[in-house]
Amino acid sequence: MKGRVAGKCALVTGAAQGLGAAQARLLAAEGARVLITDLNEAGAKAVADEINAAQGRGSAFALRHDVTSEADWRTAIDAAREQLGGLSILVNNAGIGAGGNIENCSFADWKRSFAVNVDSAFLGTQNALPLMKEHQPGSIVNISSIAGLIASDAMPAYNASKAAIWMLTKSVALYCAKQKWNIRCNSVHPTFVDTPILDGIGARAGLEKEVVMGKLARQIPLGRIGRPEEVAQGVLYLASDESSFMTGAELKLDGGISAM
Repeated sequence: MKGRVAGKCALVTGAAQGLGAAQARLLAAEGARVLITDLNEAGAKAVADEINAAQGRGSAFALRHDVTSEADWRTAIDAAREQLGGLSILVNNAGIGAGGNIENCSFADWKRSFAVNVDSAFLGTQNALPLMKEHQPGSIVNISSIAGLIASDAMPAYNASKAAIWMLTKSVALYCAKQKWNIRCNSVHPTFVDTPILDGIGARAGLEKEVVMGKLARQIPLGRIGRPEEVAQGVLYLASDESSFMTGAELKLDGGISAM
């Protein structure tokens, strides 16, 4: 089997659409067997069916998964063991955006942001490590955001939760290294990417998606919004053995915005 992650077993959360779906497709195309999880079970199954049609039966599996639920995480890891035969790649991709500045962001939205964006990565890593230790080398990839490194006055919940993922990543990386496990942990920090999250931004602002994309693109030195496939390429690198000396690091995929 050829491919940059040939023979590896991967679990990608929030993979029914957007970034997660692109990551799952690319990992499978490069030789991994993939478990696609999402609250949207029908969407996850559609992506798995698409991958199996392209890469062959048994390349992908789908599971309904609430990433904020410890019980669901135990089920997901059991599914990885039974359907994939193990786990060597975990991509904590599931996430949500929350609007509102510090005065009008609701406490419920704040807590929901941390539950989906941060608790999910904590629970996923904690539950996955016992199985990943059996299938080294391993790689954990946490999808943060450039918003976890650069603040905005209008998104405290998103900024804070994505920054928490960044620091969680470093802690996990150091722990695994101290235990002398060949399991690495890195974070990915995209800027604005053409995903359904942009639809939500437009809806909250009362603007068409194309207008929102134009406004956001003007903030990026490269002058355009990112594509899900470009983020997936970064995830592939971190998931592969090509990045074997990289851990506790952050990969910025931001069109140059953090250089300003």
